[in-house]
Order: sequence, then C-alpha cells, then structure tokens
Amino acid sequence: MTSSRMTACRLTVAWAAVSTLLAIGMPVATAAPATDDHGFVDSTARCTAPDVAVAFGDTATSRVAICKSAGGLYEYRGVRVTDGAKLVVDAKQSGDGAYTAENNGITYTVTSSSLVVSAGSRVIRDEPMVSFHGQTTSAAPKQAAPTAAATPTKTTPPTPLPPPLPAEVGGS
Repeated sequence: MTSSRMTACRLTVAWAAVSTLLAIGMPVATAAPATDDHGFVDSTARCTAPDVAVAFGDTATSRVAICKSAGGLYEYRGVRVTDGAKLVVDAKQSGDGAYTAENNGITYTVTSSSLVVSAGSRVIRDEPMVSFHGQTTSAAPKQAAPTAAATPTKTTPPTPLPPPLPAEVGGS
C-alpha cells in the first residue's frame, strides 16, 4: 500500500472515530411539550375547567402550572418529568407575583424565572425556567445554600402514585 493511500485510510478511520464520538456526546433534541391555555397537554401540570391557568412553565426537569378557581383559590400542579412524581397542593400568591406551595415541610416557589424547592432556609433545587407563560415576576429570594451537615430527607407518599401521563415520561 502506498504512503498516500495509508494516510487516506488513517484519516478515514480517524474521521469515523471522531464522528462517532461526537454523535454519542451530542444531546438528543426533544420537542417542546405541547401546551394550551390550561397548561401542559396530557400532564398533571394542567388546570381543569372551570379553573384557569394563571401561570405555567417548565424547567429542565419539572413542569408546573398554577391554577386559579372561580372562588379565587390557587393550586400548584407540578410534575418531575424524570420519574413522573406529581404534586397537587394549595398555593398562595405573594405580593411580588410569585406563587408558593407547601407540602410536608417543603416549599415550592414559582416565578417567571425559576422553580425553587426549599426546606426552611435550605435550597434543595433552584431550577431556571426554560419557558414560562404568565405574568413576569421578580426573582424568588435566594436562600442559604445547604451546609455540609445538611442531608435531604426523602418523603414517601402515603399512597402509591399513579403512572405518569404521556407528557410526563422522559427526561434523564
């Protein structure tokens, strides 16, 4: 085999290897979740009539909708897309336009820029909004970062969760 032919073969093999590595390392593009005026279609993060969605959005790992009843009460409807974990609880609107919900000592704060999950003054997760529909709000107040001694507690729901809805399956 000639020197130039060997070089061409090596380049071909090298290009194939680089192409394979790039393909493996490239994230797979996924379609944005379907939405309408009530929130996310086929999802727990959706308001049912006669309630209206006053805000809804998604982060890299969560979807949330804030619903308002005809009587003026708010409800947080959230789902973690990585495993379909769901939470539907009463919510409150704060003076700055943010919404908060509490469940078993955990506070969920929804603003147009993020979903913050905290336990007392300790932030468990601060997830930036990928998309948001609703009134723009001020950012949630930042809370103290967890200390090395702090360990998150895992709560188990009293009843098993139903399987995820079609729009709640996926993630990593």
